[in-house]
Amino acid sequence: MAQKHSPPGAIHFYQILQSNNPWHDSNSQGTTICFETIQDQYFTLDSSSPPPTALIACDSPSRETSISSNNRIPLSPQQGSQSSDITYGTPISGYSSSADDDATDLKHRLRELEMQLLGPDASDTVYTYGCCLLNNGLHGASPPNPIAKYDWNQIAEMIPKLKLREVLMVCAQAVSDDDIPRAVGWMDNVLRKMVSVSGDPIQRLGAYLLEGLRARLESSGSVIYKSLKCEQASGNELMSYMHMLYKICPYWKFAYISSNAVIAEAMENESMIHIIDFQIAQGTQWQLLMEDLARRPGGPPSMRITGIDDSQSFNARGGGLEIVGQRLSNISRSCGVPFEFHGVAKSACVVQKEDLGVRPGEGVAVTFPYVLHHMPDEGVSMENHRDRVLRLVKSLSPKVVSLVEQESNTNTCPFFNRFVETLDYYSAMFESIDVGWAREDKKRISTEQQCVARDIVSMIGCEGIERVERHEVFGKWRSRFYMAGFKQCPMSYSVMGGVGDMLKEFSANYRLQHRDGALYLGWNNRAMTTSSAWR
Repeated sequence: MAQKHSPPGAIHFYQILQSNNPWHDSNSQGTTICFETIQDQYFTLDSSSPPPTALIACDSPSRETSISSNNRIPLSPQQGSQSSDITYGTPISGYSSSADDDATDLKHRLRELEMQLLGPDASDTVYTYGCCLLNNGLHGASPPNPIAKYDWNQIAEMIPKLKLREVLMVCAQAVSDDDIPRAVGWMDNVLRKMVSVSGDPIQRLGAYLLEGLRARLESSGSVIYKSLKCEQASGNELMSYMHMLYKICPYWKFAYISSNAVIAEAMENESMIHIIDFQIAQGTQWQLLMEDLARRPGGPPSMRITGIDDSQSFNARGGGLEIVGQRLSNISRSCGVPFEFHGVAKSACVVQKEDLGVRPGEGVAVTFPYVLHHMPDEGVSMENHRDRVLRLVKSLSPKVVSLVEQESNTNTCPFFNRFVETLDYYSAMFESIDVGWAREDKKRISTEQQCVARDIVSMIGCEGIERVERHEVFGKWRSRFYMAGFKQCPMSYSVMGGVGDMLKEFSANYRLQHRDGALYLGWNNRAMTTSSAWR
């Protein structure tokens, strides 16, 4: 029997990834390749059980999973200052994801890398797998093209020399090109052997990105949540997941503390305060503000909260909105703050002015905590709920509006660029989770699935009205607010000081920056979220 050889050019592919490829950070340390024998499922969320033993190529969690260089995509001239600590160009492509020509060039470069892995004789290899498309339930797939004639057994032998990040992008490129045979081949023969929901940050992220790619190929966006094979958590369980994420990462604390500080300053001289919260969740974020108002000289003002949340958040609240109101009423009594609660059980994007019940003489504050990006805009709906809600809020003449959003660009960019941005953003998030939580803790897997993975799968696997995760960077939010008639309010030193004190509880890798009138929270050099104030 003839001896099996690796395809020509395979060794050179690894050398290119380490040195000459346009996405490699020349300052990064070498990637450590290690092997593990694993017994648990591997490793997409809807996969069947694997053979008893599988091989995983593990990227080093040091520099490979650290977002360590220019990795934000500038969407406005004000963004991307070279002097900033938190930078904004993507390290993976080196190009702006808003430019179609740059995206095309990146795809060509990825195809070149793929062909160098396979070698010039790739089209002559003997293995084809067109018949496996039927077994995977993929209908309407195009016939295998020459590049689909990979010897996947030989390619699988190269796994120890492959970087998971690059393999993910090659697979995403195949999906973007509607090259179903090539995409399925990379997924089934390579990617699923490299990812793990219990691995290091890039392996865990890879598992959810792979699930999103599968959902996209199978047009299963309408059942996207079912692709996560974890039972729907009860109210107490899901609250526990959210509470754990709240404890180990500062992203939600950043939102609550900055919003509270902005509102407290704007309402300093108001005797009647009305807060309209467009995503009330459990409502506990308002306890600190109540305690602060209770200490006001001359006595606390009266406080009214309109809490908006749709039925999908029922479990997150542990029940209906009346439970939130009761909880807040109990807190207000203990603080001695006159209080009233009004619940609006509607999706935020369909709220009308009459739902909000604004009364004469009260100072109105509105807060958008990670919620505006869920509202369809002009690219999804003729009604453009995103801008409509902003105009509605402006008509209330609020004293202040607090906006907190992810600093990521996944709303309107083409699929491949969105994939690269999602890979970039959530690489940083998963690394930050890893620092705050023991990897072997099984609750971490459930928390990531319930609180993070669904967002990732939605961004990658869904399109049109089915895709609810549509992030925009601060430059775009600023343009929307300006068009709705708002003016930006500067962030005071007291607001920055309160957020800075909070960050002392967390890893030193979190960074806080005041820029363009907003606060940026970053992980290492990657901007993760922004907080801004408007009126």
